[in-house]
Amino acid sequence: MALVTSDNRGLRLAARYATLILVALIFLFPLVFMVVSSLKPDQQLLADTSSIRAFLPVGDISLDNYYKAFDRAPIGLFMMNSVGITIVTVVLSILLCSLAAFSFVFLDWSGRGVLLSVIVATLIIPFETIAVPLLLFVSKLPWIGWEGLEFGWLNTYRVQVIPWIVDALTIFLFVQFFKDLPRELIEAARVEGASWFTVYRRIVMPLSGPVLATAAILKSLKMYNEQYLWPLIVVQDEAHRPVMVGLGYFFQLQIAWGEVMAYLTLISVPVIAFYLVMQRAFISSIASTGVKG
Repeated sequence: MALVTSDNRGLRLAARYATLILVALIFLFPLVFMVVSSLKPDQQLLADTSSIRAFLPVGDISLDNYYKAFDRAPIGLFMMNSVGITIVTVVLSILLCSLAAFSFVFLDWSGRGVLLSVIVATLIIPFETIAVPLLLFVSKLPWIGWEGLEFGWLNTYRVQVIPWIVDALTIFLFVQFFKDLPRELIEAARVEGASWFTVYRRIVMPLSGPVLATAAILKSLKMYNEQYLWPLIVVQDEAHRPVMVGLGYFFQLQIAWGEVMAYLTLISVPVIAFYLVMQRAFISSIASTGVKG
């Protein structure tokens, strides 16, 4: 009887792994197609799409599409812009949103529940409904720069960062995590004379590894992948454009699909690398976070 049970468990485990592998392959097919297509000339690429050869690096394979892509658009500049905008936005977002969530959870002030509900309700508002009012607003905002007071934020990095620093989802994630932290630690620190900022810096944030990694992953992917519509509206000069706007360079005049695939492969590298790094950090933070008695 024990052997039968063991065999059944083995079959169920094998079926589970087979299902997971199949699902993983389904998700990998677009990436494989993109990378393989970036190595083929346009004529072969289009001819192979009707067969399994579209997923195989066969035929006339070369890196010519990558060389041509760099010649057509300043890919390095676009990638540095996107990565820089994403990093700055994520760092400031985690700092300000965690502070806001800390005040909602641990500080006692009137109206915090109503205000939090209003903030969470903004999640249902699509960006397209606020794009034009936001454009009119930032086009008249003052800014003190190296050359003194100036008006208008168009064609700058700050217009791509500041409007997206604080968002409802990040605040909500921190609020939900902070609610589960042991209140005894907070009360003990306050009895010992620690200020609220000391509690935030020395107690709450060191215990917030999982939510920090989760918020960083979600915010980074959102910022990097959605840098198209808003930058397309507010940025006209090439020096401040992110990678998503740069994709338009490859659809001018005659479309070169091999170069498009090469460009998409290049701009996907930072996303995949960041996700793999943060995934390990997320797992490590879960394993190391806890309260020792």
